[in-house]
Amino acid sequence: MRSRRWLGATILSVLALAMVAPFLYMVSVSLMDETELLRWPPPLLPDALHTGNYAAALEALPFAPVFVNSAILAGCVMVGQVLTSAAAGYAFARMRFPGRDRVFVAFLAVLTVPAIVLLIPRFMLIEALGWVDTYTGLISTELVSVWGIFLMRQFFLTLPRDVEDAARLDGAGEWTLFWRVMLPLAKPGVAALAVLAFMDQWRSFLWPLIVTRSAQMQVVEVGLANFHTLYGTNWPYQMAAAVTITLPLIVVCLLAQRYLMQGLEVTGPR
Repeated sequence: MRSRRWLGATILSVLALAMVAPFLYMVSVSLMDETELLRWPPPLLPDALHTGNYAAALEALPFAPVFVNSAILAGCVMVGQVLTSAAAGYAFARMRFPGRDRVFVAFLAVLTVPAIVLLIPRFMLIEALGWVDTYTGLISTELVSVWGIFLMRQFFLTLPRDVEDAARLDGAGEWTLFWRVMLPLAKPGVAALAVLAFMDQWRSFLWPLIVTRSAQMQVVEVGLANFHTLYGTNWPYQMAAAVTITLPLIVVCLLAQRYLMQGLEVTGPR
């Protein structure tokens, strides 16, 4: 039994190292001198720490506005998806209405449609409304998440009926029951959805690239792509820029790891 545990731990450690290794090498390259990468084979660790790459990368590309744009996009979409997903998930899990299960299956069917197929219709709609290159156009199409609705429905299904029945006996209506009773009990699911929504929008590239035109509306991923065009041969600069825009995601994951794991563990098939 012990040997099997050691084997399992070893396999998991190797897989974890394989997943983390690209990020660690990215950090290592970001601290190298440009000429170090010309050697063969390329070094794994820098001969000396060149922290000036970060300052040079931040100066070469105006990261302040792209960070603000990404923060606005990720923050607004996170709040919007939590509210819409929680409300819809509660309705599908707790309320009874004609065709509820069929409507839910129709919602899930949307997940089978490739997101890229919807890009042109979404852009045409945003352009007709005059929202191209605006925060409204950037954010509005991302406020509803079918996957988020599924996640919250699964979480609401795990909550006990006794609490709901007791609140109804005390005269609570549907809105009061949802907002003041059930939603506070669903905090782990809400936290998991919030973290995943923030991470998804922070690394969003294709839709911001299409719906924004000016440099003032660029998000971090689009800004990084433009930075790559300007400094295509300077890998330390590029890796320093990539590490910089990745740090907020790492901080969010570390701070919310407990809530994220708790929410994902509870939301299983029901």
